Amino acid sequence: MKIEFDRDTCIGMYQCVAEWSEFEKDTSAGKAVLNDSEEVEADVFVREVPEGAELDAKFAARTCPVDAITIYDDDGEQLIP
Repeated sequence: MKIEFDRDTCIGMYQCVAEWSEFEKDTSAGKAVLNDSEEVEADVFVREVPEGAELDAKFAARTCPVDAITIYDDDGEQLIP
């Protein structure tokens, strides 16, 4: 499972931070940060979701008010949002 985070879309509500410890607040930028992620294009970050953290990652995606977080299964199919 992979998670994709569009930092440009993020509005800094930080619900994802409350749901999954792999997100952190960047208060200076007013945006969240996805730890251990790779920037695949301008302000879009991707990483694997570790085994056992799938539910937390899904909750983080579901709580984002602007759908800046997308979850993909191992076949690349979009699960959330």
